[in-house]
Parts: sequence; C-alpha cells; structure tokens
Amino acid sequence: MATSFLVHEKIWFDKFKYDDAERKFYEQMNGPVPVSSRQSTTASSSSGPSGDHSELVTRISNLEVENQSLRSVIQYLQLTISKLESRLSTLEKCSPSHRSLAPQTQHVSPMQKVELPPTSPAKKAATQPAEDDEDDDIDLFGSDDEEEDKEAARLREERLRQYAEKKAKKPGLIAKSSILLDVKPWDDETDMAKLEECVRSIQLDGLVWGGSKLVPVGYGIRKLQIQCVVEDDKVGTDILEEEITKFEDYVQSVDIAAFNKI
Repeated sequence: MATSFLVHEKIWFDKFKYDDAERKFYEQMNGPVPVSSRQSTTASSSSGPSGDHSELVTRISNLEVENQSLRSVIQYLQLTISKLESRLSTLEKCSPSHRSLAPQTQHVSPMQKVELPPTSPAKKAATQPAEDDEDDDIDLFGSDDEEEDKEAARLREERLRQYAEKKAKKPGLIAKSSILLDVKPWDDETDMAKLEECVRSIQLDGLVWGGSKLVPVGYGIRKLQIQCVVEDDKVGTDILEEEITKFEDYVQSVDIAAFNKI
C-alpha cells in the first residue's frame, strides 16, 4: 500500500526538473551562471537532503549578479550627469549675455589713477566767463524768497486781524435760565391781583416776566405761580426772593418750583 503510493508521488522525485527550470529563468534574466556555481548547484541538488541549501546559494549568487548590474547602471548615470554639467557650463560661458556682463565685472584697482588730458590756458579762459555768468544768475542770498516770505507773513497777519475783529463784533452766547416761582399769600383774604401786580413791578436788568396762574392750596387759599426768564450773570434766585419778599403785606414766602437752563 505504501509502496504503491510512493510510486505515484512525483513532487519530490521531480525536484531537479524544477531546479533546472528556475536556473534557466534566472540565466535569462541576469545572464549565465558561472560553471563552478552551476556544478555546485547540480551537485547540491543531486545530494538529496541538501537541496534547499543549494537553492539558497543559487539565489544569493543571482542577487549578487543583479547588484553588480545595478552598480554598473548607476556609474553610467553618474558619468552622464557629469558630462551634462560640463557641457552646460561651457554653453553658459559662450552665451552673449555672459559676454556682455564680463566687462562690467572687471576688477578695478583702487590705486589706479585716471589721467585727464591737460587743458590749455585758452580753453580755461574760454570756460571761465561762462562759469561767471552762471554764478551771476544764482542768487546766493535768496532775495526773491525773502520777498515772498514777507508777503506771505503780511497776508497772514492781515487775515488774523480780520478774524479777531469779526470775532469781537459777534455777540457771545448769554447763559439764561427759566424759573417757576411759587408766591404764597398770608391768608385767603389777601388780594391776589394786587400781589401779582407787586411782583411784576420788580424790574431788573436781565429779568423778563412770563405767564402766571393761581393754584389752590387749601382752605380757600391760593398761591401765585409765575414764570420768569433771567440772565445768569445778572440776576440770581437770591435777588428775586429778596425783592419779592419786600412786599410783606401780601407775600408770606417764595419758593422755586422749577429751574431750567436755556
């Protein structure tokens, strides 16, 4: 039973065929394998159990051959790049732009002196009058500029003077206030018309009386509520209270009900 199975099994016994096929494939890809390595490969493959080791050696040798070919390719590329760089530098040196820039980059020694052609006395005499004429045209003291500055200063002063006069003529703002006064009588028998007449009889500079009305307080007593406009710099609330309370026969007291700036 076992022998009949081994008779039909061909995988391990046909291994040399697969090794030969693999060797041929790598020879086509990387070139022929040296005779010594080939003999060692065949010997190792025929040795039986050491076939795996021989296969590994074959692969390593193939990798070395491939590595050598890659090195040769890299060397060729490096040589090509160096040739291209040398050619490019040669072309740059021969270009017209490089030639045009070459004279500008010449080094000039700081000790080099420029020799001017000698001028004859006749030429010096001919050029001297022209220089004198140019000097005459130039005003070193700037008289024209001084005249312009004086005119500008005069105009500025004139405008400032006119502005000051106009501002002085313009009336300034007068601070005014609107005051609402409560004038209280002594009793209900006080003549309120006479009381209002006495209040309005007060005439002061900066005082203008306004509307008025009688407001009931209680028990038949009414107070006089009167409005006035005063100039703050001329009339104050103290003066108004003092003047109104002078009419003792009619006025008991004066109160400020409202005070507003205008």
